[in-house]
Amino acid sequence: MKVFVTGGAGYIGSVCVELLIKEGHEVVIFDNLERGHKEALHPDANFVKGDLRCKDDIFNALDDNPSDVVMHFAAYALVGESMEKPEIYFRNNVIGGANLAEAMVRSGVKKIVFSSSCATYGQPATDEIKEDTVQNPTNPYGESKLMLEKMLLWYEKLHNISPVFLRYFNACGASGTYGEDHDPESHIIPNVLAVALGQKKSVSIFGYDYPTPDGTCVRDYIHILDLAKAHLLAATKDVSGPFNLGTGTGISVKQIVDACIKITGVDIPYEMSDRRPGDPAKLIANADKAHSELGWLPEYSDVETIVATAWKWHQSHPHGYE
Repeated sequence: MKVFVTGGAGYIGSVCVELLIKEGHEVVIFDNLERGHKEALHPDANFVKGDLRCKDDIFNALDDNPSDVVMHFAAYALVGESMEKPEIYFRNNVIGGANLAEAMVRSGVKKIVFSSSCATYGQPATDEIKEDTVQNPTNPYGESKLMLEKMLLWYEKLHNISPVFLRYFNACGASGTYGEDHDPESHIIPNVLAVALGQKKSVSIFGYDYPTPDGTCVRDYIHILDLAKAHLLAATKDVSGPFNLGTGTGISVKQIVDACIKITGVDIPYEMSDRRPGDPAKLIANADKAHSELGWLPEYSDVETIVATAWKWHQSHPHGYE
């Protein structure tokens, strides 16, 4: 296939590009490098620098690079930032997404695999989330993802574009080449590993009295290689609509910290702090539909594999891609 990847210099996008090229597909990366990294661009991909918020950029890029499918990763993805600056999330994630959809119609691309989010569900009444769980986002980030999902459903009806929405929580781990480098870094694993590297003094665990086996929050952590495989399957199979990606069991915050201590061999100091407002005790994704329709099963998403691959990457990139 010829695959057009937006945000291919970012964390998830770069690993997906790596897998696509390994599998023999032709890849064009479209990225403005605002939050992605030049060093994360795959050397065998064709790179087009451009911004989805600029119609001419995306129109010209897709016109010049006829593609079979779009994989869309180019989005802002910090929940806290979205609460402080909602306007940049709607401008980038929604208006940029609308420009991409319009460019697809113009250039004749009929399929898009959208890296969506379980944040579209908000805080559901159940701790096991299915695709038909009511979507009620609690922050502009989740709202922006949901708005683009709804928009693409109209493009399916009116322009025969086939959209796939992959919803997941915590992308983590690293491939042999690409890893996680955000500024600021809000994810727990790189923050815990920063303590092991001597870059931070300690890490805080928010909430220790939840009704979970060890009292800390449980979330669905999915290895980046498993996410990449799901995107590839979604692109190559005749499917559309939403798919949750998860293990169905989840990993607790305390398990993450314990695994980091075991894998690194460093006695990582941590502090038990009060709960953060609005944090549910347990959120896991029911991925039965992805198993049955995509043939997807996570292979690398056990806690020790996740941490071991992340640790190897952060050791070789202690300051990220710089």
